[in-house]
Amino acid sequence: GENLNIRRFEKVQADGCVVSYIHGGGRIGVLVVADTDVVNDEIKTCLKNVAMQVAAMYPKYVSRAEVSQEYMDHEKEILLAQAKKENPEKPDNIIEKMIIGRLNKELKEICLLDQVYVQDSDLTVAKYVDKVAKENNANVTVKKFIRFETGEGLEKKVDDFAAEVAAQAGM
Repeated sequence: GENLNIRRFEKVQADGCVVSYIHGGGRIGVLVVADTDVVNDEIKTCLKNVAMQVAAMYPKYVSRAEVSQEYMDHEKEILLAQAKKENPEKPDNIIEKMIIGRLNKELKEICLLDQVYVQDSDLTVAKYVDKVAKENNANVTVKKFIRFETGEGLEKKVDDFAAEVAAQAGM
């Protein structure tokens, strides 16, 4: 009896493996696409763990190579303004180093392979995938992920109760 509308979907094909993960009783769904020459239970478990990471940490990109130069320039502008406001007396070369450090920190949060692996904080996601690949004599490359969340992109109706009462009262 639910009124369901499919807002978006994506068709996925891979030379290696596609793994799905459903989180929160169906509230979040993730697909991870990887090129691999070996597909076994350990590789599938690894990719499912990567999908869990995507569900939990919500990265925007797989790797730094996907981040557009336009995004980087925009972030540098914002960080430059912040750094000059916080430290107006610092020389430009020090501020430049501060911006690079802050930008790298942000990229570690928004790029999946650079993120700290949730299940083992000593590893990044890339190092975890490499470790599992090496243990299975495989080549595994995470190519893409797709994250679906119930209600994403919906506009929320905003009610102005005071305006509604005023309109009904003829004010």
